[in-house]
Amino acid sequence: MAQDPLHGLTLEVIVTRLVEHFGWEELGARIPIRCFNVDPSVSSSLKFLRKTLWAREKVEGLYLFMLREMKRGG
Repeated sequence: MAQDPLHGLTLEVIVTRLVEHFGWEELGARIPIRCFNVDPSVSSSLKFLRKTLWAREKVEGLYLFMLREMKRGG
């Protein structure tokens, strides 16, 4: 069984890598939540995502999508 690619990663690492890959503007377009679109920062995003399960699940899903795309060379 393949290891969970999210295993051992903190939410902070996931958000930071997404921002490095997509930038705040693209991240906010893909997941339209206020903490990505209005005065975005990693710390404000973490506060929101830690208490909002549906948003955290979207962020984790986008991270997994990003990993797949990177493996394909996309």
